[in-house]
Amino acid sequence: MRQLSLWLFTCLSALVADTTAAVNRSSLLTYDSRPRVFILSDISNEPDDTESFVRFLLYSNQFQIEGMTAVTSVWLKDNVYPEQISAVVDAYAKVVDNLNQHTSPSSPYPAAEYLHSIVKSGPAVYGMAGVGPGQNLSSGAQLLLDRLRQPVDEPLWVLSWGGENVLAETLYYVQHNFNATEAARLRTQLRVYTISDQDDSGLWIREQFPDIFYIASMHGWNQYGLAAWPAISGEEYYNFDVGGPDPTKVSAAWLRKNIQIGNGLGVREQPDYGSWGGRYSLVDLSTAVKYPRYSDAADRVVGQNNRTYASNHAAIWRWRDAYQNDFAARIQWTLPTNESKANHHPVVVVNQHADLSPLVIASTPNATISLDASGTYDPDRDGLSFRWFQYKEPGSTDWNVDNQIPTLKYAVSSDGQRAQVTIPAADDVCDGKSSNDSGCWTLHLILEVRDNGSIPLTTYKRVLFETTNTTQSA
Repeated sequence: MRQLSLWLFTCLSALVADTTAAVNRSSLLTYDSRPRVFILSDISNEPDDTESFVRFLLYSNQFQIEGMTAVTSVWLKDNVYPEQISAVVDAYAKVVDNLNQHTSPSSPYPAAEYLHSIVKSGPAVYGMAGVGPGQNLSSGAQLLLDRLRQPVDEPLWVLSWGGENVLAETLYYVQHNFNATEAARLRTQLRVYTISDQDDSGLWIREQFPDIFYIASMHGWNQYGLAAWPAISGEEYYNFDVGGPDPTKVSAAWLRKNIQIGNGLGVREQPDYGSWGGRYSLVDLSTAVKYPRYSDAADRVVGQNNRTYASNHAAIWRWRDAYQNDFAARIQWTLPTNESKANHHPVVVVNQHADLSPLVIASTPNATISLDASGTYDPDRDGLSFRWFQYKEPGSTDWNVDNQIPTLKYAVSSDGQRAQVTIPAADDVCDGKSSNDSGCWTLHLILEVRDNGSIPLTTYKRVLFETTNTTQSA
C-alpha cells in the first residue's frame, strides 16, 4: 500500500478530535478475527514507507500489531530510523479518537501508547552481516522472538517492506538455542510476506528453512516491474498492462482531493484465493505440506479499455476502485467533522452468514443451491448494489483457467439480493484433475456489495462450493 503523497503526514498531525455520534456504532462492520502482524520497514530510504505506515495505521483496527521495526535494505545499508516510525505514530495519536467514532466498539483502533512501545530497531548493517555467531539480538529481533514464543494459536505474519535480517536473526537464534522439535514448532507459527527481496537474507531464509510458509514475488534482482505488488499504482512507471487499470484513482490530483485487510474477499491462510493485495499460488503442489512456498499468480481481467489482461498485476489492479475508495473514506474518518458526513462499510449477510469468512457449502454435481443476501444492510442507510460473479482463478493450476475450471450457472433476482446457483455436471466438476481429495473442484462465487455513499464502499462475501461426487464415492 504505497504511492501516497507525503502531505498526508502533515495533514494528520494537525487534526484534533471533535465528532458527534450519528451512527449506531454497534451496527458497523466488525473484525472478529484479527491477524497478528510484525512489520519490517526500511523507512527513510524513500517516502514510500512513511506513506505506507500512514495507510496501514488507518486499517490498524483490523490487525493485532505485534511489532514495527526499522531495518536496513539494499537501498539503506547502514542506518535504521525507528524515530520516523514513531513520528507517524505521533500523528496517529492526534486522530485515533476520531477514527474510533467510525468502527465497532468490538474492533477499536490500538492506543498510540501501545504502538510506541512496539517500535524497535534491527541491526544497522546490511543483510546477513547482522546474523551469525557472536551477534547479539537486535531489539527488533528480540521482540519478534518474544512474540513468536507467545502461547497463542494464531500465526504470526511477518510483513517485510525492506530487508529481512531481523527475521534471519531470530531464526538463527532459534536454530542454535532451541532443540530441533521446538525450533520446528516455532517456524510453523510463522507466515512471511516479503514483496520482493531487498537484501541477501531472504534467500538465506528460504534455503535454510524451506518449511516456513513464505510468500514472495520471485524475479531477477531489482526487476520490480515483474512483481505483483507495483500494480497497486505503478503501471505507468513500470509500463505494464497499459490501458487496463484506471490511473485516475492513483493520480496526484485524486490524492489531493481525497486523501480490507478484512473485506470479506481475502482468506489469509489461502493466498491463492486472491484479494486486494493480489493472488499467490504454491510454487510446488507436490511439496506443499512440507514446503509451503507461494509466489505470484495471474488473474484474467477486462480492463477499462475492454481488453483482457492476464498478469500478476491484474490480480491487484482489478480491485483498485474499491481499495482506493476505502482508503479515501478512512482518511475522511480522521477529520474533525460530524460523523454523519462519513461513510461506513455495508455489512453483507448471505444465508444468515454474517462474518467476513467465506460461506462454505457442501454440494453435489447438478445440485441447485439458493443464496439469500436480503439480510445485508448499510449502517448509514445508503442504497446498495449487488454483483455476483464467479472467480475462477483460485484453485486453478492451469494458465488457461477456462479449460480447467467449470462454469457455474446462476440466476440473479432483479434486486440482486438472491441467486440460484447450479453446480456443473459430474464430468466437469469432478473430473479427477483437482488436487482436492474428492477429485472435485472447489468453485468460488463472489458477492460484491457496494453502497452509494459520497465515497462508495465495498464489502464482499466469498461463497465456496465444496463438491463431492456421491455416485463415485458410493
